[in-house]
Amino acid sequence: MLAEYALPILVILLIVITASGLPFSISMIVSSIFYLLVSGRDVGLAAENVLNGVFGNFVALAVPLFIFAANIMESGKITERLLKFSLAMVGRLPGGLAQVNVITSLIFSGMSGSAISDAAGVGKVVTGMMIEKDRYPRGFAGALTAATAVVGPIFPPSIPLVFYALISSTSVGVLFIAGVVPALIIVLVQCVFVQVVAIKRKFPVEDAIPWGLYPLIIVRALPPLMMPVILLGGIYSGAFTPTEAAAVSAFYALILAAVAYRSMGFAEFFNVVRETVKTTAVVTLVLGGAFVFNYAIAIERVPQMLYEFLVSFEMNQWTFLLFVNILYLILGCFLDVSTIMLVITPLFIPTAAALGIDLHHFGVVVVFNMMIGLITPPYGILLYIIKAINGIPLGEMIREVWVHIALLVGILMLITYVPELVLWLPRFAGLLQ
Repeated sequence: MLAEYALPILVILLIVITASGLPFSISMIVSSIFYLLVSGRDVGLAAENVLNGVFGNFVALAVPLFIFAANIMESGKITERLLKFSLAMVGRLPGGLAQVNVITSLIFSGMSGSAISDAAGVGKVVTGMMIEKDRYPRGFAGALTAATAVVGPIFPPSIPLVFYALISSTSVGVLFIAGVVPALIIVLVQCVFVQVVAIKRKFPVEDAIPWGLYPLIIVRALPPLMMPVILLGGIYSGAFTPTEAAAVSAFYALILAAVAYRSMGFAEFFNVVRETVKTTAVVTLVLGGAFVFNYAIAIERVPQMLYEFLVSFEMNQWTFLLFVNILYLILGCFLDVSTIMLVITPLFIPTAAALGIDLHHFGVVVVFNMMIGLITPPYGILLYIIKAINGIPLGEMIREVWVHIALLVGILMLITYVPELVLWLPRFAGLLQ
């Protein structure tokens, strides 16, 4: 009798357990096991889905390796070199430090693959420099740091894109290459915006760096700048797979920090390993819960029912993409990225494929959309992180962040409805037909 109501029970139990304060990953596992019991299925299927989904997937190995590489980059003397390089490149422009904020986010994104690592790492330092002696308004500095960190998971490597590849059976390599052009568009728009605002609000120009120091600054910054080049070059040339690229990135970061810069001893290395294990454990728990929960959703044919529901409205691929973008922008105000990616996104992938939407294009669109959610109040986790580490009042950042959200939404619409901006580079590289 209860088996007929297994799906409603699953959803209600998930909401109740989450509302009780337990982590969402635990809520997914507990509610899914209860679903299996109620529907009369073998509870062992839960363990089987976790083992096959997390530990039986070669792509999943890339996640802890990229986390490890990012933690090494944050702990080594790499931020200082990147800041000096960025100052040399754009410090002479109006609002030089604000321009540095944009450029360093792009560079650091080629090492971390995480918006949170970007904001908490190099973003913390640049924001501190901007608000020192009231050189820039605190709200502007914090909002800009949050907005520039959005590029982290778009430009390769990207941990959210690895997650998307896991649930959509798409190519991580193609997704990485597909994110390059959108990331560069984001940075270009942000640089132009900073230029306009700096002139209007009379932001300071940084002291000119003597031309004679440029060769030394470039040479010192070149090793960390080579990481994304090595990663993309290796994938593009076929020298290694994206998962192997994650291992290469981690090893390269370790050599830089421990050997080249001598900034990492045993104690620092132990801390990096500890933080990597802690983060990986959280991520693995979320992944495991999502695989079990999505198994239950698949049994109940929820994606197929959703497809039939949307098709009943005679949606084509363009109206479907608009619907998804609006939904995700709303969800991003209240839910974290892992929940949207691992629970909501699998529901829409079959519909996207049936409507003829390239799933690599769809992946970049939904990941970019979720990144906008990281700076959208009231959730806006990046704003809370910057408040915590730089002491900038939340209200001041919220007043300044709306224009950044508007710009990013405009770029989102552009890459949504001009798919070639996402797919051109993978096709040029011969990774996509």
